[in-house]
Amino acid sequence: MRSIVTGSFLSLVIMLLAVGTASADYENQSTEVGAAPICPTRLHLRHPGMCSEQGSREDVVERALEGIDPQRPLPLSRVDPELGDIPFTYIRSKSKKGTPLYTSLDEAFAKEDPYRTVEPGFVFFSWIEQFRNDDGKKVYMIAPGVYVRSSGVSPLGLPTFRGMSFSRTPDKPFAWVLARNETRAGPGLDQPFTGRWINRFDVVTIFDIEEIGNWTWYKVGPNDWVDDHSLGIVFPDPEQPEGVQENRWISINLYEQTMTAYENGEMIYATLISSGLDGWWTQPGVFQVYSKLETDPMQGAFAADRSDYYYLEDVPWILYYDESRAIHGAYWHNGYGYPRSHGCVNISPADAEWFYNFANEGTWVYVFDPTGETPTDEELYGSGGA
Repeated sequence: MRSIVTGSFLSLVIMLLAVGTASADYENQSTEVGAAPICPTRLHLRHPGMCSEQGSREDVVERALEGIDPQRPLPLSRVDPELGDIPFTYIRSKSKKGTPLYTSLDEAFAKEDPYRTVEPGFVFFSWIEQFRNDDGKKVYMIAPGVYVRSSGVSPLGLPTFRGMSFSRTPDKPFAWVLARNETRAGPGLDQPFTGRWINRFDVVTIFDIEEIGNWTWYKVGPNDWVDDHSLGIVFPDPEQPEGVQENRWISINLYEQTMTAYENGEMIYATLISSGLDGWWTQPGVFQVYSKLETDPMQGAFAADRSDYYYLEDVPWILYYDESRAIHGAYWHNGYGYPRSHGCVNISPADAEWFYNFANEGTWVYVFDPTGETPTDEELYGSGGA
């Protein structure tokens, strides 16, 4: 009998030692990042060192349900990578006195007898061929029998930004980052920075919105907030706008500087735009595409002294919808997300080709400003420009 008790006692001691060793091993492991368990809220508050740095189980579940962590990807679909391959090469005039054009190669090299001078301003040419003489001077042929000297122009690189195509309407708003920004730990200028940087043209999902004074703050991560000045936001809204008479339209948000395409009750494409500057606003309203052109030159001036003169050759993939106002590719800047036109809706070449393929003559265009700040009085609007 005594031996049986002694054996049981020894077995109990061995079990306790094993448990103690396992417990010690667990405590050592729990100090490593990611090794600790996700605890209930009560245990996490009382003994945070024993629990995962992710927080309490309830917090983790809530973030998962919100799609924050792990973050659910946007429902993207494939876009043809060759969209936006413009069959032109462009140069920009640098001259402040105007750009002379010549009708012969010899006259261009000799800088003699120009047949015409394009006035100074925001001037771009597309060129067909370039020539170099024995002295190393270069001349561009910008049209058959029309030449411009290279000394007065500079080559132009094309923008590479493009929007996104969707297989269905996203569940949450999303945005492009307009300028490099460090996120804050909460909404408000008094909140500390997180050390996380988001860069221009990064795409973020909007998980929450807070109004603090005159500022609107958006939650773009588990503990990441940025103000609305830093984002160009798309609020998916497949409800057919008043005045649009078919379930297929283009929607332009002037405040957010974003544009979306809808078809059959789903959002299928979205991108950043550059609409009209103050005084050259892009007019709100409901319109229809009345002309499609693969390319067209644009030129004009609105100021009395013509200081805003522009001359743009071979503007690509144009959808005219409101007098001279059009949705079109803009090869001369990469400033999408900010107003900078004379009333047209500038988009990247890749986006311009996508919308050109999407739209037909008669396709509806809905232009709106959710803040109501863009004037709606038709008498303030002329024909518009690029």
